[in-house]
Amino acid sequence: MIKMYGIPNCDTVKKAKKALEAKDIAFDFIDFKKSAPTKKNLKDWKAFLGEWPINKRGTTFRKLKEEFESANDTQTVELIIENSSVIKRPILEKDGKVLCLGFDKEIFESL
Repeated sequence: MIKMYGIPNCDTVKKAKKALEAKDIAFDFIDFKKSAPTKKNLKDWKAFLGEWPINKRGTTFRKLKEEFESANDTQTVELIIENSSVIKRPILEKDGKVLCLGFDKEIFESL
C-alpha cells in the first residue's frame, strides 16, 4: 500500500491524489496537520533527497528562514515537526521506501 504524506488543501497534493485515483491506485493519506511526521520520517526523507525535505519557496519557510539557516540538525528536525507546512510535498512511500518527494509526473505515471 502506498502512503501519501501532505496537506489536503495543497494544490500539488490535490494533483497527486487525482493522478493516483485516475490509475485506481489505493493509498493512505497522512495529513501533516493531524499527524506530524516523526524524526525517523524526516531522516528517511533527508536520506532520499540528500537534504532536509524543505520547500524553500513556500511562505512557511520564508517566515522562518533565519531560524532554519542558523539551526543545527536537531533543531531543524524540531522546526520541521513544529511547522509541517514547510515540508516539500507530497511524499510517497511504499513498504517503507520513499518513492518521491514532490509531484514527479514520470514517477506517478510509472506507478
